[in-house]
Amino acid sequence: MNKNRVKFGIGSKFSISLLIFGAVLSISLLVLGICNYDNSIKQYYNDTAYQIAGMVRDFYTDEELLKYADLTTRYNNGEDVSNELNEVINSDSYKNKLSLIETLRKNVGANDINICVLDEDVLKNFNQSDYDNYLWNPLYYIVDCYCDNEQSFVLGDSGAILAEYRERTLNSIQTGQPSKEFYISSGSFGYNITAVSPVTIDNQTAVFVVVEIPMSTLQENIRSYILQVVIIVIIFSIVAIVLFRMYLIKLIIKPVELVANEAEKFTENNNLISEKLSKIKSNDEIQLLSESILKMEHGINEYIDNIKRITGEKERIVAELNIATQIQADMLPSIFPAFPNRYEFDIYATMNAAKEVGGDFYDFFLVDDDHLALVMADVSGKGVPAALFMVIAKTLIKNRTMVGGTPAEIFEYVNNQLCDGNKAEMFVTTWLAIIEISTGKCVASNAGHEYPAICRAGGTFELYKQKHSPALATMENMRFKQYEFEIHSGDRIFVYTDGVAEATNVNDELFGTDRMLDALNKDLNATPEHLLEIVKQEIDAFVGDAPQFDDITMLCLNYYGKDGIC
Repeated sequence: MNKNRVKFGIGSKFSISLLIFGAVLSISLLVLGICNYDNSIKQYYNDTAYQIAGMVRDFYTDEELLKYADLTTRYNNGEDVSNELNEVINSDSYKNKLSLIETLRKNVGANDINICVLDEDVLKNFNQSDYDNYLWNPLYYIVDCYCDNEQSFVLGDSGAILAEYRERTLNSIQTGQPSKEFYISSGSFGYNITAVSPVTIDNQTAVFVVVEIPMSTLQENIRSYILQVVIIVIIFSIVAIVLFRMYLIKLIIKPVELVANEAEKFTENNNLISEKLSKIKSNDEIQLLSESILKMEHGINEYIDNIKRITGEKERIVAELNIATQIQADMLPSIFPAFPNRYEFDIYATMNAAKEVGGDFYDFFLVDDDHLALVMADVSGKGVPAALFMVIAKTLIKNRTMVGGTPAEIFEYVNNQLCDGNKAEMFVTTWLAIIEISTGKCVASNAGHEYPAICRAGGTFELYKQKHSPALATMENMRFKQYEFEIHSGDRIFVYTDGVAEATNVNDELFGTDRMLDALNKDLNATPEHLLEIVKQEIDAFVGDAPQFDDITMLCLNYYGKDGIC
């Protein structure tokens, strides 16, 4: 350790401290003696209060306490239990035990004896403003015997506790043990001590028995005691100062300097560990400190090694996720124009995943020369599991569609295949349409997916609503509905996943289908690619700095018919 940095060491500080040690020690011992006396009196009253609390607890059975606690809690949580409260309050059993407690209170001279429930949630959610305005009431009374009868509470009443007692009361609820600290207050009835005794039933704190008793005035005439302490301390200090200085330098200062030197060497020598610390055998806190620092040095080196290993593992996972992202992207049609030799239609689609990999997918492909299939789907969940399920669903849909059949038949087959072994209980909402290119006739089926938006030539985009079928993979052997419609030259179809309509801003407002339709109608002459860019820009402007929670997938088809671009 660089001693030039130590301008005012332990030895110097201690030498100065010795000048006032005698006076401080005298005062300290004097105060300690008075405090011990004061604490002994407080402990006596505290023990008495808890003994009284134990007697009160024995007046009741567990069933009675649980019943009353449940009733007053329900009442203070807003339930209408007035009839039950009145029935209990007017019962002979309740009145008799209240009378017993009142008799006990008078016999022992207590200010207050009550049984109450303390609401843990209200205690935790402390608000200073509510407390100042008397709105913070975590205490629900079961019985109350107060020396001023007009102020006594009855079953169901609520009240507050002193804010400084909140933490220790919470601890008593959680442990079922009374606080080790005294509950002391000065009120209209003088200097009082309170027992707050938790009652545990079935290993849970059910209620508290609270007993407040006044403490008699502590003895004030202690002058002789003070004089004796001062004389003894002065003599003792003279001897102790000399001996303690020698002891401090030999047994504390030098070992501490060694520990400090070794710790500094560790930081300056690339975490090189010296074994000098292990040679300190003082059998006291200095040895414990040296062993702890030596252990810490080994721990730091192990931690650094673990960080290096974890960093390498994280980099590997990131690299694998990047590959998975690329694989997923490669599975979706991404080369545009998709069908450069087909003049009857134009198509464009995008998918923006919320995580590295997503559960949304789209697809479009020619079933034959005169039939085009459009697919838009959303797998439940996010991340890698959804992406794996997406791969299976997309493959099954395309393969079955290429075999032939109606959308309903395709969904029935794919649904049964996805249900087989689906222990994760995932599902996928899907919209599938097969368009006869030469005529514009469309057959579609909607398995729990969003409604498509269709824009007729010369018109605007509107939602095309038909009855839904359940999502795929929810139940085996289901029948699926399908519907037919026609598109003509100049018509447009827009399909999407719920990540579009449910995009959320920082105020938890949804983008919604109305804003989506407004975005679609912003430029009715836009190409499919430009139209999707407009919608995404509107979503981004609406969402702002809020994080993206769901995949955003969109597809737009412009239909020109057999005559080509209109």
